[in-house]
Amino acid sequence: MPKEITLRSPLDMHLHLRDGDMMKLVTPLTAETFSGAVIMPNLVPPVDSLELLLGYKERIMANLGGNQFDPYMMFFFRGDYTEAQLAAAKEHMLGIKLYPAGATTNSEAGVKAIDAVEPVFKMMEEMGIPLMVHGETHGFVMDREKEFLESYDYLAKKFPKLNITMEHITTADAVAMLDKHENLRATVTLQHLIITLDDVAGGMLDPHLFCKPIAKRPEDREALLQAALSAHPKLMFGSDSAPHPLEKKECCGCAAGVFTAPLAIARLAQLFDKHDKLDNLQAFISDNAQRLYGVQPAEKLVTVTNSPFEVPAAYQGHNQNVVPMHAGDTLEWSVNSVKV
Repeated sequence: MPKEITLRSPLDMHLHLRDGDMMKLVTPLTAETFSGAVIMPNLVPPVDSLELLLGYKERIMANLGGNQFDPYMMFFFRGDYTEAQLAAAKEHMLGIKLYPAGATTNSEAGVKAIDAVEPVFKMMEEMGIPLMVHGETHGFVMDREKEFLESYDYLAKKFPKLNITMEHITTADAVAMLDKHENLRATVTLQHLIITLDDVAGGMLDPHLFCKPIAKRPEDREALLQAALSAHPKLMFGSDSAPHPLEKKECCGCAAGVFTAPLAIARLAQLFDKHDKLDNLQAFISDNAQRLYGVQPAEKLVTVTNSPFEVPAAYQGHNQNVVPMHAGDTLEWSVNSVKV
């Protein structure tokens, strides 16, 4: 008899929907199986005002494909926000995303020096606005996250009431940081639970597994996996699903990003089942996020069974062509039904 699990209101706490035609293609692919998602604000121009935020949300809502879905909106961090600007936007956003300048896609307008923007951190702490961080330095690529942990340590101590999310963590050291400060939490992606740098570049280069932060060592993957499988209470699923057109991935100067939105739930079920931890998937993919952020997503029951799912070679539409992780492979689990 086939195994199955029904997940209540799955949440993706770190998602890229892009804009324009790409948004039209990829938004329904998340909205059909997730109840909600945290929408990254690194557009061009970045989402750094209430006007831009509300406009972006309106475009997302117009492209849900009839699905019930809550986009949790974000500001792109700026060091010159005023208290009045944050107060006006607070009810419309879940938090503010900090990008070190130039650390990843469309982050050129990011922060150059953490200590120079501390007045904004203080306002966020006092107003109860969470801070989400792309935590990398500009050092050697394998050490960028580890080097940034000093900044997390500093911020967590100096602003103890500021809730700080370490986004898409990739190292054993970052997992250890979760237990060091009460006000730290983290998201982790599907790909970083499965692959290492060897899968990206150990043989023929696989551009569709290249992302930032890059995948690390086997011992890092193991630490991330064990934290996810045990449903660590301060760890949440955040896909960092980041679509790029085929021509931006299979080229010189390959864009960073792994597209996992259409297969994330099925692949997570397969992974948790492999380790006999299916009972912990609900906490990892929804309950922890609801508790840590105080969100109450709409009821959506997603039933996943251990029946085959053939991942398409690409997702196409709206003049876009995007290759997903596991393109052309057959997964062991698939989404069987969605009820709202």
